[in-house]
Amino acid sequence: MTEDTRFGLDRRVRLLGPLPLDSGASLAPVEFAYETYGTLNADRSNAILVCHALTGDQYLASTHPLTGKPGWWERLVGPGKPIDTDRHFIICANVLGSCLGSSGPATINPATDRPWAMDFPVITIADMVRAQAMLLDHLGIKRLHAVIGGSMGGMQAVSWAALYPERVASAVIIASAARHSAQNIAFHEVGRQAIMADPRWRGGAYYADDDPPSSGLAVARMAAHITYLSEAGLTEKFGRRLQDRDAKTFGFDADFQVESYLRHQGISFVDRFDANSYLYITRAMDYFDLAEAHGGALANAFKGSKTRFCLISFDTDWLYPTSESRAIVHALNAAGAEVSFMELSSPFGHDSFLLENPEMNRIVDGFLKAGEGR
Repeated sequence: MTEDTRFGLDRRVRLLGPLPLDSGASLAPVEFAYETYGTLNADRSNAILVCHALTGDQYLASTHPLTGKPGWWERLVGPGKPIDTDRHFIICANVLGSCLGSSGPATINPATDRPWAMDFPVITIADMVRAQAMLLDHLGIKRLHAVIGGSMGGMQAVSWAALYPERVASAVIIASAARHSAQNIAFHEVGRQAIMADPRWRGGAYYADDDPPSSGLAVARMAAHITYLSEAGLTEKFGRRLQDRDAKTFGFDADFQVESYLRHQGISFVDRFDANSYLYITRAMDYFDLAEAHGGALANAFKGSKTRFCLISFDTDWLYPTSESRAIVHALNAAGAEVSFMELSSPFGHDSFLLENPEMNRIVDGFLKAGEGR
């Protein structure tokens, strides 16, 4: 049996579950929205799972239905590209807790026939991975040729290798970490408080009125977006240049280009993302600490692993700096796992993994090709 070869198939499925969660709760049924690219071969051995970041989605290499923009990793995914849809069957699922079709606070709670809102159970990165495993079981895919992700997607990829080592031949982890730092948690808390301070949040119960806490969510996005950039990148792009004016207004309009840019990022974000989902996913990231379940020793998470690993970091990324990737590399070395690592130079900070980077493309391409036939 082979899958449909059309590019970028938008799929939906509801699985009965239940899905046990780290909190002790369980979720049933579990809805998935996902896209597939390429053809699944006869023995189902050519599947690659790509995991998206915090505000990403399943529209990996196809046009986003809300924004009309190209897929967030179209530079990397497609025919003849490093993640080659001519050779592999690519799956990208909207994560548990998100708002583009998978189960989350905006989906319907079967017990009430209303959106879950804040009754949705609190989730973790491991819960997201277990949900993805449930989806792969449904698709009949027992083992992945590779799991790949950047940022929060990298957290999922490294968790896949720890939770399901027998199901992952290779893992590519880009601009990520094995746990969320105090600084990361602090920035997320600022964003969550901005949302919850918006009078329209109403304890999360805003769906019926179609009046979401857009102001709070926009501020949360603005604060987070600063962490995705580098000082050098901001200075080069904006400096202290004024926005559409020759002199300061001596008021509180967006005098500077960088202010206008951040306001645009905030306003455009609220059209495609749900505020409650932002709360849930940032909390899942804050709880992430892969070593915690292994006696505080990260190497124990990979003991006996046969998975091949490739890690990539960027020298201007201060959100997930190179030291975080090196910590994973050191743990993999201690566990005797096969690992390669490269720090790349880029002026664009954490966002570098989403932007054109020929060296990153070359590394991913070579790593995936080296794993074929193993």
